[in-house]
Amino acid sequence: MGVVEKIKEIEEEMARTQKNKATEYHLGLLKAKLARYRQQLLEPTTKSGPAGTGFDVQKSGDARVALIGFPSVGKSTLLSKLTHTQSEAAAYEFTTLTAIPGVIEYKGARIQLLDLPGIVEGASQGRGRGRQVVSTAKTADLILIMLDATKSDEQRQLLEHELDAVGIRLNKSKPDVVFKKRTTGGITFNTTVKLTKTDEKTIRTILAGYKLHNCDVMIREDITTDEFIDVLIGNRKYIPCVYVYNKIDSISLEQVDKIARSPKSIVISCEMDLNLDYLVSRIWEELAMVKIYTKKRGAHPDLDDPVCLRKGSNIETVCNSIHRSLVPNFRYALVWGKSSKFSPHAQKVSLSHLMQDEDVVSSACYPLLLVFNQISSCFNISIYEMMACYTMYRVLSTQATITLIR
Repeated sequence: MGVVEKIKEIEEEMARTQKNKATEYHLGLLKAKLARYRQQLLEPTTKSGPAGTGFDVQKSGDARVALIGFPSVGKSTLLSKLTHTQSEAAAYEFTTLTAIPGVIEYKGARIQLLDLPGIVEGASQGRGRGRQVVSTAKTADLILIMLDATKSDEQRQLLEHELDAVGIRLNKSKPDVVFKKRTTGGITFNTTVKLTKTDEKTIRTILAGYKLHNCDVMIREDITTDEFIDVLIGNRKYIPCVYVYNKIDSISLEQVDKIARSPKSIVISCEMDLNLDYLVSRIWEELAMVKIYTKKRGAHPDLDDPVCLRKGSNIETVCNSIHRSLVPNFRYALVWGKSSKFSPHAQKVSLSHLMQDEDVVSSACYPLLLVFNQISSCFNISIYEMMACYTMYRVLSTQATITLIR
């Protein structure tokens, strides 16, 4: 029996099993087996074959957004409208056969938008290049699930199931669970909250199913059995998602109003250019981007070319986004804006300082290191020898000054 058949058999048994207190233990075992088989299905095979064309594209810009949906829902048309990139669109299915990138320029940021081929039911098991599509979606910072407004309910459930099967958790946060493997000592289980969705017996059984007999488990929130299995596997991706309903010109106003009031949902019409501006602004909000302006000493801030980063970035991230040589030579930074304690005046901060939207930063580095690097390259000596000579010079100069004062 192959892996796909085993997965189908377990899913059928789970569907037949009535969910109650008496069957929680048995369902936990089935879920652990199901997750293990699905992981085997996603692992690449060692079978060699002719080299094919590449599918994924290089990640560029300040963030990546992936367009996912069934064939002929308007993904290629939306890419062309938002990025002015020519993606072939036609009235037949599977027009797009590979990932096509485009760039949305918004508020000084460059957001990469990927038009992925339409996926079909069973994509998580490899149908219709499904594995390649969902693997590329794992690299995205935001997923746009594009749906046909005339048949949105069934499409949404199928797409959520396919993405969940490959380890993509939509609009969820990582469970607050600490798990550490050990070589001896058995299983240490602790929890800071009351568990109402699972119990210690089920968790210990799942650990035994994964042959984990020596480990520390600390649970800090009321999690389910599935969430604990996600922690054990460790390769799950927690990605925000927005549901985009296209072709709203084909349904009634009452249906449009009902869909628009649903959480994380946007209604558009690519054919009539309806609500596309709001979609772009919503993408910006969901990505939680912040703009950081740089400032040279003695000059005004550069407001035309901001550094766009994800919310929660610190000074070190800002330096690395500008140039990798800034962090090793970093001394301190001056920050103006919301994150400054002395706003509107500047605050002297370190690399760990968290930035906020529209902050202005000016960093101070060790200029002597740059001078040493240039001199050492001219005289064919290492920068460390140059620094040692300079240190000896400073020591001798200090001793001579002290002698003169005496």
